Amino acid sequence: MAIEPVTPPSFDGVESADALAAGLESVGYLPGETTALVSFLAMRLGKPILVEGPAGVGKTELAKALSRFTGRELIRLQCYEGVDEAKALYEWNYKKQLLRIQAGSAQSEGSGTESGGTWDSVQDNIFSEEFLLERPLLRAIASPEPVVLLIDEIDKTDHEFEALLLEILSDFQVSIPELGVVEATTHPIVLLTSNDSRELTEALKRRCLYLWLDYPDNAREVEIVRLHVPEIDQQVAERLVEVIDMVRQLDVKKPPSISESIDWARTLMLLGADQIDQKVFNDTMSIIVKHRTDLDLVAERVGVKLGNGNLG
Repeated sequence: MAIEPVTPPSFDGVESADALAAGLESVGYLPGETTALVSFLAMRLGKPILVEGPAGVGKTELAKALSRFTGRELIRLQCYEGVDEAKALYEWNYKKQLLRIQAGSAQSEGSGTESGGTWDSVQDNIFSEEFLLERPLLRAIASPEPVVLLIDEIDKTDHEFEALLLEILSDFQVSIPELGVVEATTHPIVLLTSNDSRELTEALKRRCLYLWLDYPDNAREVEIVRLHVPEIDQQVAERLVEVIDMVRQLDVKKPPSISESIDWARTLMLLGADQIDQKVFNDTMSIIVKHRTDLDLVAERVGVKLGNGNLG
């Protein structure tokens, strides 16, 4: 069977994974080598990226950074249990259609036309683009300008919704029975994120490049923190990340995310703290710990060590 050549999408001026890594860093996102490489290949091959990993490691932020760097609009579909075609793809503006039918009926009565001709005169009009409500997936396909499409937390949906995505991710087109096929005139950069709460179908995975994001090692996280909070002292940043890492290793309901590490660093700067001792930690712990039971556990396991000088 002959395989048709793939028309390469726009490269957005990016000629290598290193160039993309430098570009993402310039807009505030510090990618690992694998992240930059997979993102570069996705742009060159025109393939979606399935990004999996625990909550708070920067999956959604990667899509935002690609949008900032490439200058493309970010179109985001936030998934949730029960999301359907009408919320994700399109639906008809039924109220507007009804008003159009009523207006047509009134005109028909005023001119003495038989009521049976009313539907014939309006049926072609009410199923036109004027009455179509575009949702994120159709907006991304129909956009005249290239976009970044983020399908966030795909693991919260069901298998039926995944099936809906297959045509879109395979051919970048949408079938609308009343209008026909809407094909993309530009090639979107597509990212699907998952917190790995359920196994996704093989059919969906086959259409994507795969990227696993985990919490960075301490040295990398220090770099990320200092990229966003450059005024923080190196030693304070290292101690902050050390504490964050210790909290993540505890059996807490919600481990601190990278964005919360950055928030904590900004908090320390606002308070003028030049070290992280037990008092500073107890005063600001709620920046990184968000459950009542976790507060007690972290105070006991980490706060006490800070007080005794035994951290690490």
